[in-house]
Amino acid sequence: MIKELDLVALVADDPLHGLVAGDVGTVVMVHGKNEGCEVEFMTSDGDTIAVLSLTANRVRPLSGHEVLHARELAPVG
Repeated sequence: MIKELDLVALVADDPLHGLVAGDVGTVVMVHGKNEGCEVEFMTSDGDTIAVLSLTANRVRPLSGHEVLHARELAPVG
């Protein structure tokens, strides 16, 4: 079950916001009984890329044995 402040990963690309599957965000709000959530995606400098309202099937919780990966954010547009 996903909770507020959990780290989650996108399961599919979101080209509109320049995000790709595997990008990690922070859950800032859970909707209903885990039907969906608001997730903030940010740069390593703390700048917000996007806050997205996502259904539960668009993100997955991270396990304790995953490696986080850095990548350069491509320009959107």
